[in-house]
Amino acid sequence: MSFEPSTDPRLLLGRRLTTDVLGPLKQVFVGKEEIVDLLGICLVGGENLFILGPPGTAKSAIVHELARRIEGRVFDYLLTRFTEPSELFGPFDIRRLRDGDLVTNTEGMLPEASLVFLDELLNANSAILNSLLMVLNERVFRRGRETRALPLLAVVGASNRLPEDDCLAALFDRFLLRVRSDNVGDDRLGDVLTAGWRLDVDRDQVVGTMSVDDIRRVQSLLPEVALDGVRPRFVDLVRALRRVGMPVSDRRAVKLQRLVAASAVLSGRLVANATDLWVLRHVWDTEEQREPIAAIVDQAVDRADAAELESAHPRARGALPDPEELARGIERAGAALRGGASDGEREVWRDRLGLLAARCAWVGDEQQRAFLEAQLQKCWADAGEGA
Repeated sequence: MSFEPSTDPRLLLGRRLTTDVLGPLKQVFVGKEEIVDLLGICLVGGENLFILGPPGTAKSAIVHELARRIEGRVFDYLLTRFTEPSELFGPFDIRRLRDGDLVTNTEGMLPEASLVFLDELLNANSAILNSLLMVLNERVFRRGRETRALPLLAVVGASNRLPEDDCLAALFDRFLLRVRSDNVGDDRLGDVLTAGWRLDVDRDQVVGTMSVDDIRRVQSLLPEVALDGVRPRFVDLVRALRRVGMPVSDRRAVKLQRLVAASAVLSGRLVANATDLWVLRHVWDTEEQREPIAAIVDQAVDRADAAELESAHPRARGALPDPEELARGIERAGAALRGGASDGEREVWRDRLGLLAARCAWVGDEQQRAFLEAQLQKCWADAGEGA
């Protein structure tokens, strides 16, 4: 079935989400535009977002303000190693317990929220891990014989570190997209202070511009998005990521299609194209993977034709590479190539180094770019490779 996309009222709701909710959020939270856009993608795609960054970088505040603007309930909790299930899901109902019924009183707790923010997510202990995995995977709360569907749109987890053991890696894996949140640069500090003051002054004002039901209507468009045209390029991209040692499991690849479709919807389209592949920039597991993944994804997005670029999601145009992160990546690649790596491992690191070299050309500062290029030349020479 084909029809003019703009005639579908659900696409118009998607446009409202972009202009009336996400746009104002970007004005309030200076320097957090990338996080806001990813929150929008996760809302429409029904997936979860992990934010890596130090305290005080507005992670919780963004989620609370987003919840206000979609008139949703938010549940916010700081996890510790000693957090118990009742702190997230609620205690047993004492009145029902007297009758022998194990029923949870969830009033004001996670099972009633449309948005959830879990700070220090990786402090989760085994007592709550299984329950959390079911919430993240299936949007279901299960406790004993009690099972209920949850009204969750998305879960946002945050931490200042990445997982270090297998149990936490399973939890981390349920957050399909990952993004960094840092303090803004000194050149924008004045803007941060102005916007933060305005947010404090206006905090009591009613700002809800959409309802949770509106978001669900936008979500209902996803099955109608045509992915056939972009799927071959999507497959090639996943293969390219795997070739350079970026593990993208079959399960994650299947779920990522929802976010590709969400990008199309928020761009006013019911047909996905190459520009929507930008969401795969955020599938990294470690920080050292960020720049190589960005390079591979940008190559795929750059193959979009002029017509596709005209209706691209704004985030598809990418961001300039981080010189410090590039320098760290080159150093790691050089150490691996100089070490006792196997032939297969050396091939992976050579590919990564080539991707980093391509990203160096986009560094705006001439002095930084020259330093990185010199570092690259030394790296190749030390490894006994041609420049």
